[in-house]
Amino acid sequence: MKQVLLRIFTWWNGATVGTLFHTWRKGERVGEDQFGNVYYQTRGGKVDPALGIVRRWVIYNGEADATTIPPGWYGWMHHKLDVLPSQEGYVEREWEQPHQPNHTGSALAYRPQGSILKGQQAPAKGKDYQPWTPA
Repeated sequence: MKQVLLRIFTWWNGATVGTLFHTWRKGERVGEDQFGNVYYQTRGGKVDPALGIVRRWVIYNGEADATTIPPGWYGWMHHKLDVLPSQEGYVEREWEQPHQPNHTGSALAYRPQGSILKGQQAPAKGKDYQPWTPA
């Protein structure tokens, strides 16, 4: 019963009932990534009249977190690529890096120099700032 209520009233624990119904009626499954996220587009590649383009969406495996979309699928989702990352014609760019989750709020989050959360000794007072003067 709890899972049913979560499906109805929450969007962050996976797809809602409305999203699943829309996907069943109008969606066409086009692929799945290594994290289990499933990607869809409008059935038959039909152009959505409200958008003027083919509608594309993802149903996340677990918690809805956009940072779990790998670079190739991100490009496809945002209409930067027409070739699906699961197709043979897809070529990764040389600058693409492996996926890393968003570390915000975790121990692995970025801590700038001088942050009290970094655990380092702060610079001596007045030594961390150099004012700009015009040349």
